[in-house]
Amino acid sequence: MSIDIKIKKGLDIPMTGEAAYAVETWPRPKLFAVKPSDFVGVNPRLDVEPGAKVKVGDVLFHSKYQPEVKFTSPVSGTVKAVERGKRRVILRVVIEADKEDEYKEFNPSDASRESIVEALLESGLFPFFEQRPYNIVPSPDDVPKAIYIRAYDNNPLPVDYAFALENRKEDLQKGIRILNKLTGGKVYMIVDGESQTFLNTMKDVEHIRVSGPYPSANPSVAIAHTNPVSQGDRLWVIDAWDVAGIGSFFETGRINPEKIVAFTGNMLESPKYYRIRRGANVKEHIGQLLKKKEGIRIISGNPLTGTNITDDGFLGAFDNSVSVLEEGNKARFFGWLPFIGTSRKTVYRLNFDWFSDKKKDYDTSLHGEERPFVMTEEIEEVMPLDIYPVHLLKACLTGDVDKMEQLGILEVAPEDFALVDYISSSKINAQNIIRNGLNIMMVEIG
Repeated sequence: MSIDIKIKKGLDIPMTGEAAYAVETWPRPKLFAVKPSDFVGVNPRLDVEPGAKVKVGDVLFHSKYQPEVKFTSPVSGTVKAVERGKRRVILRVVIEADKEDEYKEFNPSDASRESIVEALLESGLFPFFEQRPYNIVPSPDDVPKAIYIRAYDNNPLPVDYAFALENRKEDLQKGIRILNKLTGGKVYMIVDGESQTFLNTMKDVEHIRVSGPYPSANPSVAIAHTNPVSQGDRLWVIDAWDVAGIGSFFETGRINPEKIVAFTGNMLESPKYYRIRRGANVKEHIGQLLKKKEGIRIISGNPLTGTNITDDGFLGAFDNSVSVLEEGNKARFFGWLPFIGTSRKTVYRLNFDWFSDKKKDYDTSLHGEERPFVMTEEIEEVMPLDIYPVHLLKACLTGDVDKMEQLGILEVAPEDFALVDYISSSKINAQNIIRNGLNIMMVEIG
């Protein structure tokens, strides 16, 4: 059985630099890192010190307020450094990798929900679930109303899940069966509504076939059409790669942190897929793939929601792609005229490119500075969710908890506002505003 969802609001951004359908193995880097900031809502407490030897699956740190939630090493080696920021906040645990991996052996049992949760906590796989509302690491004590598997991507430089997971079908199916024991409701899989792949044939899951412009593939859209979030509800979201990882773990008793990641962007000579390990330092070997060495930005994730890793170079825990774009630090001749020298898709009909789907080279330029945040109805044109986005953003800015809840803060995640960052003439950072609003809601309501 499947559910069809067709979205009209949104915007597809035709960017050059999509990954070709070819897979190579990424050279093993010397350094790997696990970053607590990848896991929202976690206050880390260290379990290792610099100089400690670790295997794949050994615990690096745990959550202060949920000590049973553990975060494990994706590689065997020596803990080289624990890098800290302001107020000694842990930024990342850096590991110098051995030439060969040693694995911590687990003995997971899927006999009951309790044994599954215990195995996921011990292995460090549990934090790869995201709870809605709040888009945070869930509590192990909660039984989710439903679980949503993200298996479709229509970001500007998308990842083809069917291609990347082609050799992990059995692991994915095993993982789905495990998920069914974690929820009292249904397990849903979000897939492309305009194509037929092996993902549509997965058993023990209800398929949600979505079609329409970006961000139609976001889990928030599927959730809004099937299980709208209310206060007290708990829904879990997980990436298809991590479902396959869970299936592999229960089959072999070992963590498999390897995944196939799309290296995309117009600054790469030959964008393609690479077999790489989570937390790897991509900066060590990416230089030979670049069109030029200076004036580029390396992004872990897609161009709209990813994180700038130009300085540290470590692949994020949840990211299935690496995007490399040119820095937009060049002045445009007569830049105040929207129809001269433009090179980006827009919603404004004054610009000659608003109707064009031709792929173009993009850079990181915002094309302006922050301006007054006024009502223009431009944001509503690209928001597929049934909310008032401008009013919600202003409620988040003022910290008005009651209005935030009434306006739908529980139904959204920061990624749902990525297009707002792209098209808004005010140049506000909407994703950060929503993240701060969700943090306020967690403190005030819980």
